Amino acid sequence: MDSGSRKIYHVHGFDSRQHLENYFSDKPDMVFGEDTLIFPLENFTKMFTEGHINGDVLIDLSGSSMVHHLYSACEFFQHIIVLKVSDGCIMELKRWLDSRTGAFDWGHVTKLHVEIEGNSGQFQDKEGKVRSSVPHVMKCDLEKENMTDPIVLPPADCIISVGILDAICKDQDDYRRYLRKFSGLLKPGGHLILFGFLAVTYYTVGKDKLHAFSYDEDFARKALVGEGFVIDYCVVKKRTNVSDLTDYKAMIFIAAHKEKLF
Repeated sequence: MDSGSRKIYHVHGFDSRQHLENYFSDKPDMVFGEDTLIFPLENFTKMFTEGHINGDVLIDLSGSSMVHHLYSACEFFQHIIVLKVSDGCIMELKRWLDSRTGAFDWGHVTKLHVEIEGNSGQFQDKEGKVRSSVPHVMKCDLEKENMTDPIVLPPADCIISVGILDAICKDQDDYRRYLRKFSGLLKPGGHLILFGFLAVTYYTVGKDKLHAFSYDEDFARKALVGEGFVIDYCVVKKRTNVSDLTDYKAMIFIAAHKEKLF
């Protein structure tokens, strides 16, 4: 399948449960744990426990139906608003939030998180805290000026975005355009935390090979600065696994804040 015929996440969708099984489960053949679980958990924990990022409203605009990136954030924000581009991802996420039978089991990731935090006795409390901190999961249209039209969201103190820019952007202009939209959701001085994959061209979910936008650290840094952000923290880690499900070369974690205008 050539790049022109690959599916696009926010246009064609994918099987969100299969995506979780492929890249986030505890199955013996799930080889991405170091990259998709441990590396982001360590860095999200570091960012939030240092105490510089907190507030009332956090908007999560990430791909798929992931929740592990919210494990630390839920301790530092009063309200977490989760935005998703597909009904399938909303349904999968709500199944876990509502503790329904058949929900994806994040227990192995919760255990990792509390070990990283050094609070191994907080396993049950942590999942309950995440669930109680997410009162709203909303569908959004990334192409609308107000992506949650007709609802107008309150200005956010922080936005987390995991993987979605990799999946929805066609080119560098798209990346900058979506950063601009993210900026419009933030208060002046608000924080943006991005986690993504470098030099990736595709990822596989079930029988589908999906498009991914390929970029490098230098481009991501320049794009953020060009859209009025100040980078506070950036770390890149080389890929640690072997799999033909996807072809990324490294992961990137960036925390930045929106410049205040005086």
